[in-house]
Amino acid sequence: MIVNDLKEKVMSGLVITREESFLLTDAPLEELTAAANEIRERFCANAFDICTIINGKCGKCSEDCKYCAQSAHYHTPCGETYPLLPTDKLLAQAKHNDAQGVLRYSIVTSGKALSDDEIDAVCESIRTIRQNTNISVCVSFGLLDETQFKKLKAAGASRVHCNLESSKAFFPNICSTHTFEEKIETLKAAKRAGLSVCSGGIMGLGESMADRIDMAFTLRELGVASVPVNLLNPIPGTPLGQNKPLTNDELCRIVSIFRFILPDSMIRLAGGRGIIGDKGEKCFRSGANAAISGHMLTTAGITVETDFQLIKRLGYEVKYINE
Repeated sequence: MIVNDLKEKVMSGLVITREESFLLTDAPLEELTAAANEIRERFCANAFDICTIINGKCGKCSEDCKYCAQSAHYHTPCGETYPLLPTDKLLAQAKHNDAQGVLRYSIVTSGKALSDDEIDAVCESIRTIRQNTNISVCVSFGLLDETQFKKLKAAGASRVHCNLESSKAFFPNICSTHTFEEKIETLKAAKRAGLSVCSGGIMGLGESMADRIDMAFTLRELGVASVPVNLLNPIPGTPLGQNKPLTNDELCRIVSIFRFILPDSMIRLAGGRGIIGDKGEKCFRSGANAAISGHMLTTAGITVETDFQLIKRLGYEVKYINE
């Protein structure tokens, strides 16, 4: 009865504890996913948040994240490198996504952080996008400070993305060139600047379920509205290139537990969804209600057209929530 008891607790507006969340790790999967879906319906109704991303600056990243094809520390199939894209290229993709009905468009750049000059350049691009489309602009520019985030907000950005990747305890196993605390401060700085935040992690790095749960509780403490759940797509040449991807059932359990912990967040299937046979459909019946659509940064994704067909079949409606 533990699944039903915790579901009723969450549905009544209370929060579950870390210890209670561990009781869900061995619960019958079908019962768990059905309960998570009920919680999603209670707090988010049928809203589905869809976004796309563009690789706004590619390759030669100074950071040593062990999963990343763009890190300069590893030799990977991602040989493409280029500086910050000009406004015309960023605008063209934004217009295309806007015409498809996508809600959000995220500009993502490689490197630890954009320079002040790069921030000024991309602010001009964001202003142009906002003047010529109806799409919301999100940014993922690394470990910026509050002053830089205020510039981006003034230019028209609405949300900042900065993944925690995993728990505080596990993070040193996947990156040594920046810290978990720096990521936390980045998210707090973005919120102080008046921006909403998007943050989640990658499943299948070698972390435990305890690490995943700890990350979810950190996100709850930070008040994160959008939580990307990435499935590691092992890239040859990276230290994690030999990892075995998680199964669809494992991912559904993670998504369901996250829904219990984060009842009103948009739980967003992100990178790696393309290697799941059903394109995430089972997860979208297990508490997930958002997605990154189209191509990922260095790997193929699922087309926007395909995703809109799936969203419609599942009875969702594409609209903003938790703005």
